[in-house]
Amino acid sequence: MAEIRDCPGPAPHPRGPTRFTVPAGAVDTHAHVIGLPPAYPFVAARSYTPPQAAAGSYLAMLDATGMTHGVLIQVSVHGTDNRLMVETLRAHPRRLRGIAVVPLGLPETELASLKEAGVVGLRLNVLYGGGVGFEAVEAYGALCREMGWHLQFLIDARSLPPLAGRLSRLPVPFCIDHMGHFPTSCGVGDEGFRTLVSLVRDGAWVKLSGAYRNSVAGPPYADTVPFARALHQAAPERCVWGSDWPHVAHWGPMMNVRDLLDLLAEWVPDEADRHRVLVENPARLYGF
Repeated sequence: MAEIRDCPGPAPHPRGPTRFTVPAGAVDTHAHVIGLPPAYPFVAARSYTPPQAAAGSYLAMLDATGMTHGVLIQVSVHGTDNRLMVETLRAHPRRLRGIAVVPLGLPETELASLKEAGVVGLRLNVLYGGGVGFEAVEAYGALCREMGWHLQFLIDARSLPPLAGRLSRLPVPFCIDHMGHFPTSCGVGDEGFRTLVSLVRDGAWVKLSGAYRNSVAGPPYADTVPFARALHQAAPERCVWGSDWPHVAHWGPMMNVRDLLDLLAEWVPDEADRHRVLVENPARLYGF
């Protein structure tokens, strides 16, 4: 069995960007809240053990960086126990939305309760223990269509070529996390990345996020710029930005959210284009 490693927490003093002013209505579309056992147990099949990431700390990060709204993604270490995320959504209904992880076959009352709390989509995570895999993607697509939700995928872009047909036939919008979550050393000509660009051009959404997960050069993650620009060029109306706070399963140099926002100025240099990425696009996808 692989070792379950402890991972550090985020930078304690988040700051806003130095290269542009975050516009009113900006949305951080990717973050997690994490509780601690025994109140909020960790799944045994996890890939890492994180520290607590409390709702108050996340909201303080939004305030410090100038973000108006946030989208909470159910973290893999809590498996399909969405309680903490839902509690946080209910406490901040105007400011937050959520993406849940659920097993198939939940009673309609539980699904309705998730939707009422502010859940707007489901996540399938094939990379970290505690997630829900790709095998039943069609069934999840049908469920999301019934609920008026979209699907979100944490998947390595190198896995996409044989799956692209199934994704393109989904009856709901879908979003790919972290620009495909694969190493920049593969190059923009990699078949998997080209497949991702094609999917985005044809209707998929993509998160311009997770630079430190994809970069092989390290801070300031300049090697991610060609990838982000290629995705943005493919569909500027379907790109969104996420902080990925509190940066779980990351053992390299810990960045400040300011660094990731400053990088967005390199990814999307035009101010009007950044406004779409930060405000207009996520408002459509998440219902703000």
